[in-house]
Amino acid sequence: MAASASITPGEAWVDAKLADLGQWLQRHGGVIRTIQWIVVAIYLVLVAVPAFLPLPGRTAHLWNDLTVFAQFAFWGIWWPFVLVSMVVVGRAWCGILCPEGALTEFASRWSLGRAVPRWLSWGGWPFVAFAGTTVYGQMVSVYGYPKPVLAVLGGSTLAAIVIGLLYGRNKRVWCRYLCPVNGVFAVLAKLAPISFQVDHAAWAASPKPKGESFNCAPLVPVKTMNGAGACHMCGRCSGYRGAVRLARRSPTHEIVHVAGNEPSLDQTALILFGMMGLAVGAFQWSSSPWFIDAKQWLATALVEGGISWPLETTLPWFVLTNYPEHNDVLTLLDGVLLLAYIAATALVLGLSLSGFVALGTRALGAWSWRHFHHLTQTLIPVAGCGVFLGLSALTVTFLRGDGFVVPYVSELRGGLLLGSGLWSTWLAWRVTGLYAVGSRRIAATFAIAAACGLSVFGWVLLFWIW
Repeated sequence: MAASASITPGEAWVDAKLADLGQWLQRHGGVIRTIQWIVVAIYLVLVAVPAFLPLPGRTAHLWNDLTVFAQFAFWGIWWPFVLVSMVVVGRAWCGILCPEGALTEFASRWSLGRAVPRWLSWGGWPFVAFAGTTVYGQMVSVYGYPKPVLAVLGGSTLAAIVIGLLYGRNKRVWCRYLCPVNGVFAVLAKLAPISFQVDHAAWAASPKPKGESFNCAPLVPVKTMNGAGACHMCGRCSGYRGAVRLARRSPTHEIVHVAGNEPSLDQTALILFGMMGLAVGAFQWSSSPWFIDAKQWLATALVEGGISWPLETTLPWFVLTNYPEHNDVLTLLDGVLLLAYIAATALVLGLSLSGFVALGTRALGAWSWRHFHHLTQTLIPVAGCGVFLGLSALTVTFLRGDGFVVPYVSELRGGLLLGSGLWSTWLAWRVTGLYAVGSRRIAATFAIAAACGLSVFGWVLLFWIW
């Protein structure tokens, strides 16, 4: 927990208020739990009830139909702006508001108390869970219908409760290892300008207080914590040993000064192949002329070959979208091409981006996987911006569908893409400065800028060209 040699009175005031807020969170766990249960109640109603109601008609609007309101609440407000909150206040959503976190911890009170098995703590789960839920959501049109919402979100919530009943005691094992958005939240929280920070020297110098302890539900090793990625910002550890407090920091600090000491293949895969690859394919496929051309070519080839069943076979709604009354049905051919498109996009973009990062790594000197992973971390701003824009496109669609004019959408999207690309490039400049100078540093930064450009191009295709 580094202290500045000289701070202004305004900064000192902010520091004091943040520390007070951390202490307030530590003292008012009951208030937080009350808020959590209110959120749980609202969440359960919005997830479950619409699935048993008739599908909305043409006259349904946000203000007169629960199903439409629930879809807007989940996909137009909750998802995109929870992502924004990670960059602004870290994982406060997880520690204070998340219904799944609250339910899995509550269930864990009566847990069997089993030790967390090795398979469950595998570092690849964040990518697998993110990819699985994203792809399945596209297959069943989770953004458009209530039953898939119940299947995806309700299924995730049920799994969280089951994990809570099996492993740990008063813990959030689900959140720590299996939550589908844990990985995305963890990388975005690295950009937050506030976090709970540990003064390691003060911790070491202070004897363990007798009878005083705290329960870190998400299983964060607070004593050795250096970043905000895993912290749920619940405040339970605030003030412990006089060494933990909520404090401000530079949004560049963790990426530049911490991430290089914690190289992570799992996060690298999530950023390059998940957030910057698979997510692009998931949002692109329904608008892509390449998808349409591939479908027409393959359909023609099948018909000419006397094979028609892939064009006629449909599957239940919980496997592939199947709502004939709304003229919304995916055939087996559609489903196969959907999976192929998303997989191909993830591979092409992921490998291409990896190539640019590898060029940047090599420009710094001898090959180093540590440098490769560190440079990948600089892409977090542009990766997060892309996912946000993909989700916020649903916000715009919902609002326009109800007659609300959303001004300057193109300009805002362009500004966000430009700003996030410049932010990532600036982070790359800072990081490369740790390992090289002169032309090597410039070349490595240029490679990351090229990766940013490729990422931005994928969203330009979706929003402006197609």
